[in-house]
Amino acid sequence: MSGTGDHQPARAHVSLWRTVRAIAWAMLGVRNGDEYRKDQESLRPLQVVGMGLAALFLIVLLLIGVVRWVA
Repeated sequence: MSGTGDHQPARAHVSLWRTVRAIAWAMLGVRNGDEYRKDQESLRPLQVVGMGLAALFLIVLLLIGVVRWVA
């Protein structure tokens, strides 16, 4: 039994919550160097783009709601 195909890459086990946290911290512009490196190793680009677009959409809806509520 060789160890070449026994383990799945770490990318397959990244939780949705870790992706959401990474996107939130990136939008705020605050990120710990160690956590950034962990995210680089584990997150898939498509996952980050998808969650980033979803977060952007939610922010726009929130801003529209606030403007309508104030005006």
